Amino acid sequence: MKLLVFSDSHQNETSLFHAIRHHKDVSHIFFCGDGHGDIETMQKKFPDKTFYIVRGNCDWCCDYPNLLTVNLGGKKFLLCHGHVQMVKSGLERLIALGHQENADIVLYGHTHHQLTIADGRMLVCNPGSIGYHEEYVLLDIDETTGKITAEEYPDNQYGPVVIT
Repeated sequence: MKLLVFSDSHQNETSLFHAIRHHKDVSHIFFCGDGHGDIETMQKKFPDKTFYIVRGNCDWCCDYPNLLTVNLGGKKFLLCHGHVQMVKSGLERLIALGHQENADIVLYGHTHHQLTIADGRMLVCNPGSIGYHEEYVLLDIDETTGKITAEEYPDNQYGPVVIT
């Protein structure tokens, strides 16, 4: 199962559109906030995809939650923007919340910097800013083995992060 992870589009619908169109085999899209109007437009353009959306600190006029848990592909996802967890001051709160919620994958945004790491058997991933840097992450979950592979786009300079 392949999934796309985006955050911080900040009114750049074009980059979102091209990334989604490029990955035709993806059926689920996670959006970590700051650009609810952009991702709502993508929902209309790609009605065959399932979208999971949280509110960012710049998403004032929407009803999306600040925190969302999703069970998908045999994995538990924890999705947030990260401003409430103060990720610009470090990831300790976010990682502790992920462990508290027994998450397999924690997705967040807010910093506009890509970061994909493993904390034990938990994947922690910030896709970067699709709006400012055209950054995003492609997740591949092998539902048979449980293996998670995360690839950062556009350059994936350190190679994929794999959790088995």
